[in-house]
Amino acid sequence: MRKVVYCLNVSLDGFIEDANGSLDWSDPDEELHRFFNEQERGFGLQLYGRRIYETMAGHWTTAHTDPSAPAYEIEYARIWQSIPKIVFSKTLQHVGENARLVRDNLAEEVSALKAQPGRDMVVCCAGLAESFMRLGLIDEFRPVVHPVVLGGGKPMFPAMDSMISLRLMETRRFGSGAILLRYERADQTS
Repeated sequence: MRKVVYCLNVSLDGFIEDANGSLDWSDPDEELHRFFNEQERGFGLQLYGRRIYETMAGHWTTAHTDPSAPAYEIEYARIWQSIPKIVFSKTLQHVGENARLVRDNLAEEVSALKAQPGRDMVVCCAGLAESFMRLGLIDEFRPVVHPVVLGGGKPMFPAMDSMISLRLMETRRFGSGAILLRYERADQTS
């Protein structure tokens, strides 16, 4: 059974975007970017909401053609392009290559995907992850905590009606001071 993994960059105070909606504060250095490259290689499917899909597709679809891009960014672009994507949106009219649009039945769709053989799936946005959390669909949480306090913005985790107990599986510190915290749901077996 495949897992759903929620993985995002997050500030120490829990925000994934600053108060202006910017992600610029989380610009990864080469070491962290190479870690993301390796992590992405392990996923068999990326799960997106409309807004972050449009942002990612707008950049990574052609990033490998930028002659000034560092090798690790070109590598990430190729990895990103190769991974199939599902975009959950009621308003988007079409998606690009290697992507499929899903409008309804989120719980049924993700449950069916989890039951299929293959590599784990990654949910790549907070709004979609909120829906997944409420439905009990996230198996692993992998925040990469950056040494910055934003003071406001979009939170990684929503207010929830009930607690989700987690078990720490791994930590990793990067030279930039960012730290990976890898948790699985405590009600699951390893």
